[in-house]
Amino acid sequence: MNVYLYVILAYLLVLMGFNFYRARKVKDQEDFMVAGRSLSVWVMVFTLICTWIGSGTFIAGAEFSYQAGFSALWLAAGAWVGIILIYFLAGKIRTFGQYTIGDIMEVRYGKVARIAGAIALIISFVAIVSYQFVAGGFILNVITEGAISAELGTLLAACFVILFTALAGMVAVAYTDLPNGIIIILACIVSLPFIYLKAGGWEGAMAALPEGHFHAVNQAFGAHPTLKVIGYFLATFLLLMGVQSMYQKFYSARTPRDAKISVIFWTIGTVVVETVVVAIAVFAMVKLVGMTGADGRLLINPDVPKEGGKLVLLAAKNLVPLPVGVLLLAAAVVVVLSTGMNYLLSPTTNIMRDIYQRFINPGADQKKMVVFQRLWVVVLGVVAFFLATQLKSVLNMAYFAYTIYGVSITPALIAALAWKRATKAGGLASIISGAVVCVVLKVLTYLLPAHLVPEGDPFGIPLIYPALIVSVLALVVVSLATKAPEKAMLRELFPDKA
Repeated sequence: MNVYLYVILAYLLVLMGFNFYRARKVKDQEDFMVAGRSLSVWVMVFTLICTWIGSGTFIAGAEFSYQAGFSALWLAAGAWVGIILIYFLAGKIRTFGQYTIGDIMEVRYGKVARIAGAIALIISFVAIVSYQFVAGGFILNVITEGAISAELGTLLAACFVILFTALAGMVAVAYTDLPNGIIIILACIVSLPFIYLKAGGWEGAMAALPEGHFHAVNQAFGAHPTLKVIGYFLATFLLLMGVQSMYQKFYSARTPRDAKISVIFWTIGTVVVETVVVAIAVFAMVKLVGMTGADGRLLINPDVPKEGGKLVLLAAKNLVPLPVGVLLLAAAVVVVLSTGMNYLLSPTTNIMRDIYQRFINPGADQKKMVVFQRLWVVVLGVVAFFLATQLKSVLNMAYFAYTIYGVSITPALIAALAWKRATKAGGLASIISGAVVCVVLKVLTYLLPAHLVPEGDPFGIPLIYPALIVSVLALVVVSLATKAPEKAMLRELFPDKA
């Protein structure tokens, strides 16, 4: 009898029943997209934690830890800094009170910027959803000890996420996240001491793992290790500062004050969980990675990085008592479901709000809007599934998704909220140039000889640097070279200063 599987399936059935119940309460676009703007502080806190803590933490973070040890914290640290800075914008975001970042983009940069931003967001978020499905496949594969293949598990995870999201939208996402967030935090904190002791403590891990795994920057990671880890920092920082899923949560809060308070506790929860997950992965390696070199230390196989993504899952199955293992695996399941639901709902909101309702049918019936958005949830979910079947590294896909979003959306978005001199032409130039440079460089990674793409970086330079430089320069130079926006245009986002 597989206790892990049965307990987790029972939990999923409970969530499914809850979602069916909540689906009955969805009456209009406001309910589906932003939960009727009714979320309390604590519901906000846990849904923010669940939105950010996904397989990018549990799987990509573990894969990064496998390759670079505690240097993997650079990936998480970008989010921590981003959360602290977004605290100062949370109240303004809620006061603006719309549905998508496209609403902000159009106010400052016009209709074309709204569409360009929506396209960049859809590409990025579908990529993020794809590796949530892969992570779900990993989980089912580990829980069933191979009885369910990773490929079949990916399909099953896709079906669950698509169904849950299509049922009740943000209402289901936010209220499902309340118990999920509690499980995630509790599971991580309880699991770490068991894994730490199994590894022989700090001294045991130091003796077994490559020395670089305990350095702030692992010099064996990437052609230019410092540039590499700072690139991951920038990718998560820029994603979090502009990620629409978070803005939708702020739009869903009851008041601007609730939105700001929730960010404080979100910061604490995120720092704790992401640090603990990296520590679990690093210490688990001592027991779960078998090959050693002549010096007696573990060998890291760079040809199978995706296998490193299973470290936290394998630790839950093999290194902790059964109740704790069930809790940790349940946490992994819920982060896949929650993050997949959030990032699948968000781009469909763009399609309906920024394209269909804005340009095709402004007077669309509310019930039809909900039906159409549910159909788009299914369509984008299927696209994400087929992308998942081609995935070779969760970490690399996460990095690309974070980067294209961060360089094409975030500079223009933050300027829209904080820099009155930003112009329509500058914002549009930033969005388009950032996305184009990012896509071109990513294509080059497939076309160039392998020796020119070490660790997936064209010519050894992480693609976020050239893409971000071009995006920011386009924003600043074009804005300063064009006429400043009229005061009337600024009034909606700068009501006291315009």
